[in-house]
Amino acid sequence: YIFTKQNPIPPFKSYKIKSLTSANCDGIIKQHLGITGEKNKIQFARYKSNDTVLKSLPGRRKWPDYRCRIQAAVPFVPLSCFALREIIKISRNFCFLGGTAQELLEDHIRREGKVAPGNVLRVDGFLNHQIDVVLLTKLAEEFHTRFSGEKVDKILTIEASGIAIGCLVAQQFGVPLVFAKKSRSSNLPADVYATAVHSYTHGNVNQVVVSREYLHSGECVLLIDDFLAHGEALAGLVSLVQQAGGTVVGAGIVIEKAFQDGGDRIRRQGIRVESLARIAAMSVEEGVTFTD
Repeated sequence: YIFTKQNPIPPFKSYKIKSLTSANCDGIIKQHLGITGEKNKIQFARYKSNDTVLKSLPGRRKWPDYRCRIQAAVPFVPLSCFALREIIKISRNFCFLGGTAQELLEDHIRREGKVAPGNVLRVDGFLNHQIDVVLLTKLAEEFHTRFSGEKVDKILTIEASGIAIGCLVAQQFGVPLVFAKKSRSSNLPADVYATAVHSYTHGNVNQVVVSREYLHSGECVLLIDDFLAHGEALAGLVSLVQQAGGTVVGAGIVIEKAFQDGGDRIRRQGIRVESLARIAAMSVEEGVTFTD
């Protein structure tokens, strides 16, 4: 079975393999195929685009720039559809769980993201409707690594799709998460910081608010959000922190549409923006292309 990052792998439930080694995967696959004997091995090989073998894989490697081929060296053993599915499951884990957070995220976007007209990227299968907690935990760890040199007192995001990744990042830093509300609810105090945020996706303007109880002068605040496109939501969060007299130490973005002006707009304000996946272009016909 030959696959690339562009070639979708069926979304079968993955195994959690603690030790990502070829021997480990070999044993699990053979168990599912009912194969015994040292001569019957599942071979993991790494190929360039011209199919020249570089090396066998004795352990964890990074895969993103190569096409990967799983060869079942199993004489006289027919591979049923079930067996092939098991090989795909395990090879998917073997190839991608050992990658960086950026590689994992880009792989998920390629396989599960859906481009809709109007420059809309739907990733609700793992990011902002159904949540892949394992993936988001790894993304949160990456944000913590990138901003580990900063003093962070609080994480600030905006409801609703920023809350999941915001919670996990807050857990990494051991600080509270505050999320800005898009409307004044009856149980919200009258004393709030507020700013208007235009939503290009929904075609409306929200009065985004945070209670003055939860943002204070002198606090160092890290902004976290799932998307950055035109930068309206992020600019609104910056405004809320500034109203409170705090300092924005940076912004962590899961997916940035780099072909739109939001990222440059925020960076021109002197704010550090770290995006885990930066999209150079996307279309319904061509799919998603990432920046180098």
